[in-house]
Amino acid sequence: MQANGPDLRRPNKVIRYRPVDPQNAPVSNEDSIPEYMNLLGMIFSMCGLMMRLKWCAWVALLCSCACFANTRATDDAKQIVSSFMLSISAVVMSYLQNPTPIVPPWANMF
Repeated sequence: MQANGPDLRRPNKVIRYRPVDPQNAPVSNEDSIPEYMNLLGMIFSMCGLMMRLKWCAWVALLCSCACFANTRATDDAKQIVSSFMLSISAVVMSYLQNPTPIVPPWANMF
């Protein structure tokens, strides 16, 4: 700072800091799609395991991939890994019990 020059600070422009009241804080718009996809993946994988429905197991795997794609790096990875493992086990178990491929509904029309 110069010792003999004019003072460039402007005291009338200073805004004093006041802490934000948590009750009046703005609501964060967090994306809840990963949580919904994780829940859907768990539900579909359990349906695929219990009812031996292959399409449920594949939908569970798709939901797990969507959950992984939409999560942030700071989220808990244990939940995502468990959802992946459950959906993969549903696909594997459904094909171990019945190795025939899924027949699409339009295949029986002809």
